[in-house]
Amino acid sequence: MKKKKVLLILCICFVVLATVFMALANSIQTDHGNIEIIDGKIEDKDGYLTYKLYKPKNASSTDKAPAVLLLHGYQNDHETCAAYAIELARRGAVVMCLDEYGHGESSLGLMNRGYVNHVVKVNYGNDSEEDGTFKKIGGSKRYRLLMNFSNLTFFNDHYSKDDDGNEITDSSCGGSTAYEYLSKLDYVDNSRMAVSGHSMGTWSSWSVAADFANTPIAPKAIVLQCGELFKESVYNSANIIFNNVLLLQAKYDEFSYFRDYQRVVDDNLLKSDLRTSFLKTTADKAAWNTTYGSFADGSARRIELLYTNHRLTTHHLGGLACALDWFEKTIDLPVDLDVHDVTAKTKEYLVLGAMLLILASLFPLLSLLLDTKLFADVKQEMPSKDTMVTGKGFLKGELITIILSGASFPFMTQLGHALLPLPENIFRMTIGNGFLGWYLLLIIIMIITSIISINKNKKKGLENEKFDLKVFLKSLLLATVMIIYMYLINVIYCLVFDLDLRFIWPFFRPFTLQRLGQFFVYLPIFALFYYLNNTKIMRDLRTGATYEKGFGAFLKDWFVNFLLMAGGVMIIVLIEYIPFFVGIGPGADVLFGSTFGGPFMSILILFVPQVMFFSILCTFAYRQTGRAYTGAMLAAMLACWIVTGGSSIL
Repeated sequence: MKKKKVLLILCICFVVLATVFMALANSIQTDHGNIEIIDGKIEDKDGYLTYKLYKPKNASSTDKAPAVLLLHGYQNDHETCAAYAIELARRGAVVMCLDEYGHGESSLGLMNRGYVNHVVKVNYGNDSEEDGTFKKIGGSKRYRLLMNFSNLTFFNDHYSKDDDGNEITDSSCGGSTAYEYLSKLDYVDNSRMAVSGHSMGTWSSWSVAADFANTPIAPKAIVLQCGELFKESVYNSANIIFNNVLLLQAKYDEFSYFRDYQRVVDDNLLKSDLRTSFLKTTADKAAWNTTYGSFADGSARRIELLYTNHRLTTHHLGGLACALDWFEKTIDLPVDLDVHDVTAKTKEYLVLGAMLLILASLFPLLSLLLDTKLFADVKQEMPSKDTMVTGKGFLKGELITIILSGASFPFMTQLGHALLPLPENIFRMTIGNGFLGWYLLLIIIMIITSIISINKNKKKGLENEKFDLKVFLKSLLLATVMIIYMYLINVIYCLVFDLDLRFIWPFFRPFTLQRLGQFFVYLPIFALFYYLNNTKIMRDLRTGATYEKGFGAFLKDWFVNFLLMAGGVMIIVLIEYIPFFVGIGPGADVLFGSTFGGPFMSILILFVPQVMFFSILCTFAYRQTGRAYTGAMLAAMLACWIVTGGSSIL
């Protein structure tokens, strides 16, 4: 009884402290009551777009404020723009953060952007059919869609349409609809508007600026957070004027098109024809962190070099300070605050702390539930030590597990992302399809190796662990109860604080109806993978520490499990970033080509910490239950939630 009381108090303390963190984060995002947060929908074509609006309390129809539209990157949502939104709103601007096509809660899928059957392998304007940099492609619709993010609506027909009647229909991903809506709010001064985007959102930003160029509400500034540049002839063919463009350049950008398809970002890149044309200067005068042109006539240009990678650009304090200064010079922000006076990053750390606390509460909750009558029989005896793999056999199994997972990651994720023949009306999660491709290969390998292991044990006269359907179903119910508990807390946080459990990246956000449907589509594959993976690691490759008591034994047990679960992708992280940091270029680009760089390389900085937590949770669950079922189902549900709740949908 005393143990139960301690566990209950611990669980409650975690939740209470997390709630305090979320309340503090909400206070920061509202600037302690000076900013009103408004969530809304905009009807657009065959569905709607969702947004989060930051409105300074003093903005009114008689005291109109400047406005900024913020557009997130691929696999993100409106909340990724929070750092810019909070700081701009603190300085008196009305800020709209949009959920673009296929992202967040917007009902319109990414397919609404449109696609064509050709691809350009260099920056637009530098391409030709003769040298193979402009060529036709086939394959699935999603493949052509994903290969055409650089194609923009205002490009000439050579780029934005094809011979089969396909076309890029809205490269702003709903941004232009949102910009027009924002301009009509009665408390917005639409003569002082700007647009900014990150990654995919930079192409959307170019498109928004083009759609409203040479109109009374043309953006007075465009801030590109990791953006692609084009030849003047490409985007100026219709005499479009782009006012005051700032490019924030990540030194270690994993995406090749954001570094002009060069291996590294250095002075040679800055002095290229593409960059000097953008800056409107000559190679001998081109410099980082220097403004060229004039704000008065809209010709100001600047490339700010940030020592960060692609995903962290959205919250880089130096980049944010430069952008705030740029907005101040172009749309005249009403409130005078130093550009280094920022609070948004504190909000991000508070939300991270809340997420970690709620995840931590799963551990005492699991122990509590296992002590109930309903779930008591989930706890089983540990397998006999006689079936442990030791010595050379253990080392062999460990190396094979690590090498296979690491070696297959770059290739199978990319294959699943775009080319794996999946029904696109059923499997609609683009990043989810990448992991699906990887998991399917590993599932096949694990089934084969499991059969081999079972046969070896039979020959030795050892009894193999039998699958217990009753215990499995109870474990599945137990995992479901825990996920529902976490989901309900998250929903409450969204309703009360307008924040979900995340850190920059959308981890655990509430489902829309279509995303909930996708959760159940992907869950069986995720569940099978994590069950086989946990069985292989927790049971087949368990160590003597599994049978020992105490925190030290747990750490030894966990460390081995973590290496087996994440060792392969950690090697890929080293292969990717060590060459990059020493000036050679991203490892994936150098070894395999730029096709294998980009999204699944940059996602590793998010994926490895996830797997670290899963390994802790699964180790704890296995030591509590003696079986892989509970930990596997928990990890599968959490991983599937992350993929289907927050990433891109077709």
